[in-house]
Amino acid sequence: MKKADSNSGSTTVYEVARVAGVSVATVSRYLNGTARVSDDKRKVIESVIDKLNYKPNMLAQSLKMGSSRTIGVLTQSLVSDYFNEAMSGIDQTMKAAGYAPLIVSGHWHASDEAERIELLIARRVDGLVILTGKLTDEQILSFSERVPIIAFGRELSAKNAFGFCLDNYKAACEAVEYLVMQGHRAIAFIAGPDQADARARLAGYRDTLERHGIDVNPSLIVPGDFQELGGVLAVNQLLESGQRFSAIFAANDLTAYGARLALYRRNIRVPEDISIIGFDDLHSSMYTTPPLTTVRQPLLEVGQRIGEAMLKLIGGQKVRFEVPPLSLVVRESVRRI
Repeated sequence: MKKADSNSGSTTVYEVARVAGVSVATVSRYLNGTARVSDDKRKVIESVIDKLNYKPNMLAQSLKMGSSRTIGVLTQSLVSDYFNEAMSGIDQTMKAAGYAPLIVSGHWHASDEAERIELLIARRVDGLVILTGKLTDEQILSFSERVPIIAFGRELSAKNAFGFCLDNYKAACEAVEYLVMQGHRAIAFIAGPDQADARARLAGYRDTLERHGIDVNPSLIVPGDFQELGGVLAVNQLLESGQRFSAIFAANDLTAYGARLALYRRNIRVPEDISIIGFDDLHSSMYTTPPLTTVRQPLLEVGQRIGEAMLKLIGGQKVRFEVPPLSLVVRESVRRI
């Protein structure tokens, strides 16, 4: 007589093993991630699990393994296309390994981030992903003494923590280079908040202009906050200053959306009167009027890499991988002059 499985559905692990033509131990190793299963067997097991709609009892597995099979994800906004695409990649990778994400928001405040992390650790997550934020490296390393951490948007390398950045500087240089090659010399820059990626984009803007012998005009650099309203206010400030410019480099796409709206309200055409280039390549950017030229960040792939790195860290392995490159996506918001 078959031993009853603790799965809440009718399908048992024994039935999965029988249909897949493998041992129960092999299915268990696949589900628990306790040992490597060959690619051929893994594909067969995954196919059978999907066909039979098998749902393992995660609580029972967690108690047995001393693991919650959950991953904490600290993001800064629950309504941002930027963060949602990265979280989708994380979810895909972790779900395939039998983990579920617990997602919380830090709202761009260090105290909120620390409080949310304490909450996730109290829930006994097996690992923690931090998507940018305001915490210092020292704070993150301190938390990593209690739980493995993968941090995006900062460089970290420690026994229980790993962090990486995309090459924002190089991509910003490429964006400004494109504007210069289209004949633009008076290029305004709408900055982002005081964080590493925004600072790198500003540095790329400055250095590229200087390489082309173009003076950096401080009056054409205006503050922003990575939000649409920040773009609106920045363009209003630029226009009211009386400074002449033919193009705007916005530190992210949301800022570019706000900048586009502010120009529209002033009856200034894009790109006929002023060109705009953004940074991120959010899904909506191909549907703006006109479609936005921008720097593409491969955020889905970033999320997948984060998930893979987290699994390595949980497994006690050293994390190494090639950081995905950024690329310029040319659309219709920049004209040659």
